[in-house]
Amino acid sequence: MTESSTAIDLTPPDVAPYRRGNTGIDYVTTLESGRPGPHTVINALTHGNEVCGAIAIDTLFRLGVRPTRGRLTLALANVAAYLGFDPDNPYASRCVEEDFNRVWSPEVLDGRRDSAELRRARELRPVYDSADLLLDVHSMTNDTAPLTLCGRTARGRELARRLGYPSWIVADGGHASGRRLLDYGAFAAADGGPTALLVECGQHWKAATAEVAVETCLRFLLNADMIDADVALPFLRKRDEPLRMVEVTQAVTPHTDSFAFVRAFTGLEVLPRAGTLIGRDGDTPVLTPHDDCVLIMPARRAKAGQTAVRLGRLVR
Repeated sequence: MTESSTAIDLTPPDVAPYRRGNTGIDYVTTLESGRPGPHTVINALTHGNEVCGAIAIDTLFRLGVRPTRGRLTLALANVAAYLGFDPDNPYASRCVEEDFNRVWSPEVLDGRRDSAELRRARELRPVYDSADLLLDVHSMTNDTAPLTLCGRTARGRELARRLGYPSWIVADGGHASGRRLLDYGAFAAADGGPTALLVECGQHWKAATAEVAVETCLRFLLNADMIDADVALPFLRKRDEPLRMVEVTQAVTPHTDSFAFVRAFTGLEVLPRAGTLIGRDGDTPVLTPHDDCVLIMPARRAKAGQTAVRLGRLVR
């Protein structure tokens, strides 16, 4: 999909009513049940042009969702970028100064660097630090089937399997260009504790992408036994796709700005033969490392130091 042919089928909701919240942090609202249970955070607008998450949060508010146990926090992260969303230039509002989803290491968060995204990350950090469960809602450039990124922990994989939706699950370790919220702190610790998932709900601005976002949020809360089924049932569709788990074996990070794929890849293609040429990084060929290689989220524009595509193998 090119920028000139991008169709915007979603209407970004007005998030102004959610600015004050009740936590002292703009665009963050915590709903208390008064009963013991997990602190579950649903996070949206990590990237300002991924409007499906804002629609999902808006829907949860409009439904009057309240947790039946524990507490539920609804967070709109990079609102500064979102407020600049322009349907005529929809890719431009991904961030203000840098990628909010590449700053989640102590070295960056505690360092001296400054940006709009880092200021917001530091403001939101206590919210994520207190979470037992986190769902980070995203969308994708390509029209790829929805998928869940579960990180490298066994508990992340198990949670993704229990949810059973989306049916594609990807276990990976992130990006060379910076740490994601999914990989932040205790979420990525091997010895148990808080669990985070990142859901990619579909192409950024397709109507179905918002439906996936809403359904995934409700399934996440149902799995945590935090909402009544009657609230979610109108949004749940019968799902009969088999679960497919992909273990990422290699992240392709270009060394040059002249990386190019040999053909257009959408994502989730399975290439049967090891050694298949998929692209060139300058003069260097990029080949599949093993048989039945799955391509995960090929980049629209690959730059030096940033992930062009992840390669993996089906393990389920």
